[in-house]
Amino acid sequence: MTSVGGAEMVDWNLAVATATRLVRPGPEVGRDEARAVVAELREHARTAERHVREYTRMIPPGQVVPRTPVLVVDRAGWVKANVAGFRELLGPLLGTVRERRGNGPGGAVLGAVGGKVTGVELGMLLSFLASRVLGQYETFAPASRDLPGSPTGGGRLLLVAPNIVHVERELEVDPHDFRLWVCLHEETHRTQFTAVPWLRDHLEGEIQTFLGATEIDPTTLLERVREAAQSFAGARPDAERGETGRSLVELVQTPEQREVLGRLTAVMSLLEGHADFVMDGVGPEAVPSVAEIREKFQQRRASGAGRLDATLRKLLGLDAKLRQYRDGERFVRAVVGQVGMDGFNRVWTSPNTLPTKAEIARPAEWVARVHSKGSEER
Repeated sequence: MTSVGGAEMVDWNLAVATATRLVRPGPEVGRDEARAVVAELREHARTAERHVREYTRMIPPGQVVPRTPVLVVDRAGWVKANVAGFRELLGPLLGTVRERRGNGPGGAVLGAVGGKVTGVELGMLLSFLASRVLGQYETFAPASRDLPGSPTGGGRLLLVAPNIVHVERELEVDPHDFRLWVCLHEETHRTQFTAVPWLRDHLEGEIQTFLGATEIDPTTLLERVREAAQSFAGARPDAERGETGRSLVELVQTPEQREVLGRLTAVMSLLEGHADFVMDGVGPEAVPSVAEIREKFQQRRASGAGRLDATLRKLLGLDAKLRQYRDGERFVRAVVGQVGMDGFNRVWTSPNTLPTKAEIARPAEWVARVHSKGSEER
């Protein structure tokens, strides 16, 4: 689907190989300790599932939901899972690029060369991220022998063991408490997708709409990338007007994509903020040192690992993700405080009850819209 004359538009195997070769090694862990970490993470995942379901009340007692596996992976395993997800999501877009490029002179050669270049670039990006992600609910990649999913297709919880060990050592916190704390956050994401059957398809639809609005013309796309790089470097007059805070991802978007991204940002803020809220809500009962862990982790999350790390985070739009945690958690906390947990859970009724980007910042507006008279019909 993504090849021209046998050459793929993205060399996915090269992306995996590049990321695996470049990713930094994890912390030194003996074989017995590694086995113990894996076993404890699996056990904590089961414990977290019970805590999250009881606290969120998203899944009524007795209701059967699809089972999704918990995979404890290393950094290379995380890379493989995410490449599989990218391949699934980007298939339609790459098919369009293939058709347009294939009709022009030298299309097959450009496809072969471009696929190698893009594979290396994607691998470099993933090598940067692979040492930072503690866990992830991987939603879109189809089930495979190496990456089993739910019986309904896709969906798996990934816990990146070396990264969890690295951070718990860096923060000097109780490792058993920290591992359960991480599992509470990631299990909340698994509960969100298993308890809300329409959520996956809704997100995929929005992402495909976003990708479908991509500027396919290479000249236009290259010009946008050039302008983005200049603005980021402060070489454009825009930088003097305070516009350097926008990421490369934001600067290469079309107006239609910015509209879609606003909706996606609201949803992701909800999901991430809800996970943080649940993690803190369950924490005092299940994680004795939760206050210490939360304080140290927030400081680490806000500071980054240095100037290069901060630059890459801004360039890739990762600073926006930090705002999603903060803004989303404030939204959830405000709504639960006003209408209770069951009232908040109205957010999962349908795509129409999801908060807008404006409502994330002003939770009372979401409450007024969703809980107003006659809102049951919307």
